[in-house]
Amino acid sequence: MKYYIIAGEASGDLHGSNLIKELKKLDKNAHFRCWGGDLMNIETNNLAKHHKDYSYMGFLEVFLNLYSIIKNISFCKSDILNFNPDIIIYIDFPGFNLRIAEWAKNNGFKNHYYISPQIWAWKESRIKLIKKVVDKMYVILPFEKDYYKKTHNLDVSFVGHPLLDEVKKSSISKLENKLVKEKTILLLPGSRDQEIKKMLPVMLKIVPEFKDYNFIIGAAPSQSLGLYKNYVKNYNVEIIHNKTYDLLRNCTAAIVTSGTATLETALFKVPQIVCYKSSWISYFIGKNLIKNLKYISLVNLIANKLIVPELIQSECSKENLIKNLKIILNKKGKAEINENYNELENILGGSGASNKTAKLIYNYLVEENSGTKDS
Repeated sequence: MKYYIIAGEASGDLHGSNLIKELKKLDKNAHFRCWGGDLMNIETNNLAKHHKDYSYMGFLEVFLNLYSIIKNISFCKSDILNFNPDIIIYIDFPGFNLRIAEWAKNNGFKNHYYISPQIWAWKESRIKLIKKVVDKMYVILPFEKDYYKKTHNLDVSFVGHPLLDEVKKSSISKLENKLVKEKTILLLPGSRDQEIKKMLPVMLKIVPEFKDYNFIIGAAPSQSLGLYKNYVKNYNVEIIHNKTYDLLRNCTAAIVTSGTATLETALFKVPQIVCYKSSWISYFIGKNLIKNLKYISLVNLIANKLIVPELIQSECSKENLIKNLKIILNKKGKAEINENYNELENILGGSGASNKTAKLIYNYLVEENSGTKDS
């Protein structure tokens, strides 16, 4: 069968690649066409576009790149028609994916959504479109199943969080180059250009204040080292590319841009500070659109309490980073965070998210196509 998969950033690329691996095991005649990154391309060798070329963060950034976005939507529609898939699988990335899903439904395609848009945080009005155009939804956060059922009378499948498998299977190792010393602070400024440009300069300001610690930047696999080198000229900081899990397994603490990396850091039991900065226009719009949300990090949202510090916009300053880093580095702070991390892992449910989702998708297709299509 033919699968068209659209993911929007580094985390979607990771989860998409694992889903593809599981679908291959079930469907020996599977053919894929994808929007994603390097990992999905390795699995399929059939990437329509790389997420670096179409993933934008923030309202202002989206507005400034509106022409490119419109072009990408148009190309995606024609590309789907040319590939003519049995199913389209959407991975998060709702601003783009829901537009395609509405068009695809009107053109007779089957739509399955893996990793729900976070409508419980903002743009809850999207539920009308989701009900109309999405045939099946697979959610990865434990509270989402009840939310969809109780709030919107929609049945969805909870499959568990795919990061549990990813962290579990990662090898226990020390980096060969020995850059990770006993006292190391890891900086994870994000995977998008805009994130790195906003977050990395702020993170680097604290380096001279912690002379007893080694600092390492975990460079995203989709970014060139040159982007990071522009910022570290005056700092004693190492840059290690595409080794995030090795670094998390061996570091003392981390400063992390809000996103999937905050949950990865928690699953490796690393004390962390969560940071976020965007343009003031994007921040102002977002602050007024997001209602009744206590936290921005996945870690605190899932735990439903503040277990790691969050520094947002103007609060993300050199002074606040220094203050909070000292707290999470002391013995009491580490012990408290680690205890909360253990509770968080229990909340997330069992392993096997990619496998469960692949089975649900494949069985759906078999039932749909039984007697009507050759696979």
